[in-house]
Amino acid sequence: MSRRISRAVLALALPAALPVQAGEVRVAVASNFSSAIQAIEPEFERATGHRLRISTGSTGKLYAQIRNGAPFDVFLAADTRRPRKLDEAGEVAENGRFTYARGRIALWGPHPKDVAGPETLAGDFRHLAIANPRTAPYGLAARQTLKALGRWSELQGRMVRGENIGQAYQFVASDNADLGFVALSQISGPNRPGSGSRWLVPQRHYEPIRQQAVLLRDATDSQAARAFVDFLRGSGPAEILRDFGYGVPARE
Repeated sequence: MSRRISRAVLALALPAALPVQAGEVRVAVASNFSSAIQAIEPEFERATGHRLRISTGSTGKLYAQIRNGAPFDVFLAADTRRPRKLDEAGEVAENGRFTYARGRIALWGPHPKDVAGPETLAGDFRHLAIANPRTAPYGLAARQTLKALGRWSELQGRMVRGENIGQAYQFVASDNADLGFVALSQISGPNRPGSGSRWLVPQRHYEPIRQQAVLLRDATDSQAARAFVDFLRGSGPAEILRDFGYGVPARE
């Protein structure tokens, strides 16, 4: 082979050997998952070279933003209803909807003796924080739990409602509420000292919180977005999910 031909072959081969250019993934993340995504972020970036740009909020608010044209690539919701509606509206890439985590709720107080169990709800306290059941899946789970315990009606006058589960947690953490139904992930994880007291609500009291992700249609051709979805669907985040109190779904 001549030197000229050898150089031509090498020139053709070089682009394939170069790493894929790093991209950015715009991710809309339900409030309950904010701590977990911060732990997942460096693992994903280290594994792929791509970056995440994270926006958090209630599932209902993020869904409304997406329907109104907000430029997200991936949506990590706290339920299945909003991802399904996006799918039905043709807003999701083919095979782009899947369950990435199973959530749990807990009744939590910031001090060691605040919460003994469900009987705490019959005690003397000023305010009970929950997320808005209309827009936040964890708020819906709290309402279902209170109804199952026969406490929903009697506690109406003492409830304070957060726009999302993050705000409900802050009501308790800042002593604006004595108790609150929060996501287990908010009081679990490697950076949580385990302070306060909690009652892990049995799952028979509320419908399973299956949290689904969608790759949005406009990001179909984004290598970075597809890499993030593949990372979530793989085994990489499993240990992080468990650390934060989530159940790990069977991989589809």
